Amino acid sequence: MRSRRIWVTAATVVAGLTGVLLFQGVTGQPSADAGSDVKSGPVKADSRTSTLKMEAGGRRASLAQSDTEPFSMLGVTWTDPAARVTGTVEARARAAGSGKWSDWLKLDGDGGLGESSAGRGGTEPAWVGPSDGVEVRVTAGGTTSSRLPAGLRLDMIDPGDGGAGSGGVSTAMEPAAFAGETLAPATESASPAPEDTTSAPVSPTPTAEPTDVPSDPPSTEPTPTQSTAPGESASPSAPSSASPTPTATVPTAPPSTVPRPPVTSRAGWGADESISPETPEYLPGGKIKAVVVHHTAESNTYTCADAPAVVRGVYTYHVKQLGWKDIGYNFLVDKCGTVYEGRKGGVDLPVLGAHAYGFNTETTGISVLGTYTDAAPTTAAMTSVARIAAWKLGQYGVSPTGTATLTAGAAGQNLFGQTWAQGAQRTLPAIHGHRDGYNTQCPGTAFYNQLGTIRSWAAGPVTGLTVKSVTGGGVSGSTYYTKAGITVGWSASTPAALIGRYELLVDGKVAATAAGSATSAKATLAAGTHKVAVRAVHQSGSTATSAAATVVAETTAPAFTTKPSLALRTGTVNTTAVPLTLSWKASDSAALKEVRLTAPVARTYGPTVTSAAHTAKSGVATAWNMTAYDQAGNTAAASVSGTPVILQETSAVRSGTWTARSSTSYLGGKSYSSTARNASLTWTFTGRSAAWVVSRASTSGQAYVYVDGVKAATLDLRSSTTKYRDAIWTRTWSTSAKHTVKIVVVGTSGRPTVTTDGLVYLK
Repeated sequence: MRSRRIWVTAATVVAGLTGVLLFQGVTGQPSADAGSDVKSGPVKADSRTSTLKMEAGGRRASLAQSDTEPFSMLGVTWTDPAARVTGTVEARARAAGSGKWSDWLKLDGDGGLGESSAGRGGTEPAWVGPSDGVEVRVTAGGTTSSRLPAGLRLDMIDPGDGGAGSGGVSTAMEPAAFAGETLAPATESASPAPEDTTSAPVSPTPTAEPTDVPSDPPSTEPTPTQSTAPGESASPSAPSSASPTPTATVPTAPPSTVPRPPVTSRAGWGADESISPETPEYLPGGKIKAVVVHHTAESNTYTCADAPAVVRGVYTYHVKQLGWKDIGYNFLVDKCGTVYEGRKGGVDLPVLGAHAYGFNTETTGISVLGTYTDAAPTTAAMTSVARIAAWKLGQYGVSPTGTATLTAGAAGQNLFGQTWAQGAQRTLPAIHGHRDGYNTQCPGTAFYNQLGTIRSWAAGPVTGLTVKSVTGGGVSGSTYYTKAGITVGWSASTPAALIGRYELLVDGKVAATAAGSATSAKATLAAGTHKVAVRAVHQSGSTATSAAATVVAETTAPAFTTKPSLALRTGTVNTTAVPLTLSWKASDSAALKEVRLTAPVARTYGPTVTSAAHTAKSGVATAWNMTAYDQAGNTAAASVSGTPVILQETSAVRSGTWTARSSTSYLGGKSYSSTARNASLTWTFTGRSAAWVVSRASTSGQAYVYVDGVKAATLDLRSSTTKYRDAIWTRTWSTSAKHTVKIVVVGTSGRPTVTTDGLVYLK
């Protein structure tokens, strides 16, 4: 098909045009797996025509806005199948129900001869969705002497109601890209649509439809005209004896090197086989050498439920309106990945199609519904193209990433300006685009740029295989740890439908096997260090192995090399929040992950953290419970208990002059203050940590601290801001014992005042 743009309103459903459904087995014979196919019975499509009015001396033609019987597809045809419209062919349709007119749709004026026995020439058909009105305008291109071909008419097709949706195929039908072999059943087909009897400004008059379309003459490939424009036609205008005569016998279907993907048969989309009773023809050499990839160059807004009806419309247009013996493509794929049988003869046989001018006798054609000039097809569609291509090439031992030497059945030129003579040997990729062998934009630039990916998917090995996770333990750096059990997760860029299976390798040996759709697998490791990798087995048998991950399996618990301990710390003291420090040290023979404090509060600390600041309620014994975790999940527990006790200043032994002060800011509401040099307070207690609590101001002086009779510190209580209940000094011992703490007023000149708010110790 010629690459083109089609504009439609939101009310108009537009689908791919040259659509054909795929068949399992030889048409007219039971399929080997017929039970898996959707059977809706033949659906009678209704077609009608309306003659265009010639104007301006044959340079213009039109059909005024006309009411019609329901239709969903249209095309413009003319008498001479070898003629072409070099100007513009445009049509628009009125949506049934809403009555809204679409934008003008630009049709391809070079629809291609398709068959040497074609009865008429025509554009490619356009799917417009359910419509009941139409308007057409055609203008000749080139010089003022250019004329439009004779016999211009509008052809309209109602593809009929096949039951489910508008397509005659169950909407639950699985796409080939992801489904298994079984397809969902469809409902019975409806009756054919009635003939058009609507009166209109230009009355649509039904034409007599042929009941017997002649088959192709022996192997004649049309020769392109010198002025052939880039297009997608299956073959150009003028015929020429070129290719050898195809075999008349039905060949044997060879086995393939890869599994056969699910395919929807012609019966599945409701083909009316009575309109194309000719015997199928097969490649004269009996071997498919290459796959030609196409797009139908239409809107991408069609729904996948529309696709079977689109196929019936294209089938009717090609056979009844243009006089072809059948649809040109061998296979067709919609954007949901469903594969349809095209030309009859058996999807597992080398059926001679009409899709690649000059190269039909050695290739099979796959077309994706839609236009892909600016955007590539969906992954589902490309996956199905890769699967079908791999299967068909695999029947004949052709590598999808290899090349094929094809004999040109006619002289030609491709989009890249390369030319060749009839009989020339052309070396092309085994999977190539229509533009490689014909002067066309097909299959669209965006799609063409993805053919390398499709070749890779079809041939294998699996690409992008990466281990994404190893769970069952932890990770430190690039090394994973576990007690024994692991779950390995992975990803790959090759679609799952093309992957036969995954193998989980432990030290190079298969430890587990998973389906091609899987993304993880489990294994149990023996103690020690292991290399764990994933191997993907492509449907072709080729393999790819991920980079290996290092996994250490170990069951040795971590240890607290320094047991948890408590010590008072400096800071503001409250009866409900005495500041203290919790200390510990943990280690592991492999990799320590973390240490968790579980009581009296929950905290988690990293492997290098060995202390943390906390507070505890005074007068209450508190247990501090800790658990060390290594990366494998092994654990060790330890705890320590302590009770902060506040000794008021009134409990101290006093020496010298002290003055009692009262304030809610003091512990217990009272404190002692002295300016007398050598005035002292002495506390005696049994514990393992002590803190002196004071009030501080800018006029505060200095004091000496004695511990067990030995001078331990000289402290300056001065502070630029006033502070109450400030633990200014602490001392901690390794064990609990009886101790004395004595504070002595220095009598600092100019600021001799020392105010004490008691002593806190930890027992």
